[in-house]
Amino acid sequence: MFSASVVGSSSPARPVVFVMIGAAAAAVVAAVILAAVSLWSPVHALSAPFAPSEASGHIEDAASLADAELPAIALLDPALLSAMRDAATAAGADGVAFEVTSGWRSRAYQQWLLDDAIVEYGSEEIARQFVATPDRSRHVTGHAIDIGGLDAQSWLIQHGAQWGICQIYANERWHFELATEPGGVCPDLLPDAGG
Repeated sequence: MFSASVVGSSSPARPVVFVMIGAAAAAVVAAVILAAVSLWSPVHALSAPFAPSEASGHIEDAASLADAELPAIALLDPALLSAMRDAATAAGADGVAFEVTSGWRSRAYQQWLLDDAIVEYGSEEIARQFVATPDRSRHVTGHAIDIGGLDAQSWLIQHGAQWGICQIYANERWHFELATEPGGVCPDLLPDAGG
């Protein structure tokens, strides 16, 4: 059993045993409290995994260019948004509707997309063919927009230059930017987002 004696004492030192047990219990309680505080601290909250949200530019379902309450639309470059709205009106006369699948994005959202692509493709080099870094992405500055629907994409590729709107990447038929003067000629396509 547990018995300890204090040197020079003839009686068992039961208080020493209780002090040792008490100190061990206090250490365990302190460790639990410290762990709980660190898990719920603001520092931990800031290091939590990113989750795309409307505020970061995520569009849950395709949006309209008229959805000005969405940050992905509202934070687009005004010249790009105006050109896209004018092109959408002309496309509508041809029976084609634009669906915005992505517009402005926060830096954190862009980084999350890149990180996700790295996991998906197993390589940063391959991922960067489809997703630019936050420093290079024109979505982060509001100068790029992604349009869904093959009919809308084809229409915009054929007619977008009338408003200065051009497809930029050969591997992304959905990605458009202002890249020429209205009525001008679009530049040659870049092979991918990596340049």
